[in-house]
Amino acid sequence: MSVIKIDPKLDLVLEREIDVPVELVWTAWTTPRHIKEWFVPKPWTITHCEIDLRPGGAFNTTMRSPEGQEFPNAGCFLEIVEHQRLVFTDTLLPGFRPAEKPFFTGALLLEPNGQGTRYTAIAIHGSEESRKSHEEMGFHDGWGTVASQMVDYIKAGKVSN
Repeated sequence: MSVIKIDPKLDLVLEREIDVPVELVWTAWTTPRHIKEWFVPKPWTITHCEIDLRPGGAFNTTMRSPEGQEFPNAGCFLEIVEHQRLVFTDTLLPGFRPAEKPFFTGALLLEPNGQGTRYTAIAIHGSEESRKSHEEMGFHDGWGTVASQMVDYIKAGKVSN
């Protein structure tokens, strides 16, 4: 059981009922070649993805803007419950090494819903200011867009168990 308790003053939540199976969502989220295809709103791209799927293991991505500017994101996994929960953070680097400039901890919660998935993505922040900044950056639109891109990618037959 996860210890995550949502605090509306600090956390942002995206909840969706999606019509693809939990197992395929899990694979899309935990395989670097898949992450590269849907993890940022197009026309942005992911140019690098490293996943070491274990607590303390790396979850590193590099986003590229349409203008070619790159934004590396380094973090690690905190909790992994296959097909149910994935918790990651940029507050800690691989090996649980503290990061200099933490931003948020992310949690992906998956529950079977018929043939589909109840998909919940949570961005957990350390301050109301950080939460507000992430919301103003477009959390709901951005994370909503990538969830839709992921579903389209899975439906196109690009992900298998």
